[in-house]
Amino acid sequence: MTISATSSEPDTVPAAALAAPTLLRRLFNGRPTTAAAILLVVVLLSVLAPWLHTVDPLALDPGQRLKGISAAHWLGTDAYGRDVYSRVLYGGRVSLVVGLGAALASVALGLVIGVLAGYFRWIDAIVMRIMDGMMAIPGVLLAIALIALSGASLVTVLAAITIPEIPRVVRLVRGVILSVRNEPYVEAALSLGTRPAKLMLRHLVPNTLAPLVVQGTYVFASAMITESILSFLGAGVPPEVASWGNIMADGRSYFQLIPGLVLYPGVLLSLTVLSVNILGDAMRDALDPRMARRM
Repeated sequence: MTISATSSEPDTVPAAALAAPTLLRRLFNGRPTTAAAILLVVVLLSVLAPWLHTVDPLALDPGQRLKGISAAHWLGTDAYGRDVYSRVLYGGRVSLVVGLGAALASVALGLVIGVLAGYFRWIDAIVMRIMDGMMAIPGVLLAIALIALSGASLVTVLAAITIPEIPRVVRLVRGVILSVRNEPYVEAALSLGTRPAKLMLRHLVPNTLAPLVVQGTYVFASAMITESILSFLGAGVPPEVASWGNIMADGRSYFQLIPGLVLYPGVLLSLTVLSVNILGDAMRDALDPRMARRM
């Protein structure tokens, strides 16, 4: 009789050790790898701009205005003689800071307001009417109004972009809370006398993390586009601060002469937004594999 050789103590791997690699494989399978690489390159170029730039982005040289690509100016110069390459590098810093700041602020505020609105009925009746009123106003118009009242600065632009995004996050979180507040484990926690604050932190908030991560990537991309629109319209950051939006605004009058003044920042903005959106879709599929199979 043959007895198979098996270990008396089977190898066991903690679930937490398997969860992270599995999630990473799902996240960076296929297109997300390219998107992550593009986003990483853009982030590195922006962060390392003080070391990678060739000319001071604010330096004016009227004698070199509207020059083409050269050894001194790698992407040419604009109508004021400023180096386009250096300005594009520094412009990425503004767009990324606004995108990340708006995503973090809107998700944090929306999470708190949404959890309270979804759990307490009397708060829901008040808060959601306010959110509905805010969503009735176009985000760009609300941002322009806030900037007109407070003046153009990076902080003002960040606040003006964040405020219109909060209602969308609140509605998302409120919907999740309403769907789980009647679950058996929540009712069991209530029957044991769990305090509302502990109940929300332990049982309700964790259910919102997955959709919030995906929503955060959407807000990130949307905020970058909105900042570029505001800067293009002259209602964003001050003109002396380089951003992709005001670089394109300065170059639109000379597009037929030097298309790169608009194309260079426009292509970088498009690639960054596309990469963030692809990563957001990958996160959604990784956090909810059932949805990925249905699609």
